[in-house]
Amino acid sequence: MSELQNEVSELERKSATAARLFDIRRIIGGLFVVYGVIVTIAGIAPSDADMDKAEGININLWTGLAMLALGLFFLGWLWLRPTAAPTQEPEDE
Repeated sequence: MSELQNEVSELERKSATAARLFDIRRIIGGLFVVYGVIVTIAGIAPSDADMDKAEGININLWTGLAMLALGLFFLGWLWLRPTAAPTQEPEDE
């Protein structure tokens, strides 16, 4: 019986690790940070045509910075409030 309990404990540990690894906050935060960096780099040196299209506002720079801030918010939230592992009530035998 001990072998079965060890096997179940190992599977529960792997399940909790997978749940933390694929937390939606990590995925959303990571994507926003990556896209934010790309858009911010595109907004650092805009062309005159791009500035004329946006009526003088460097929209790529501001949007990239906002995306970076949102991505860092999600990653900070994940770091400050990690996902708790699911607990299972012991069964009565």
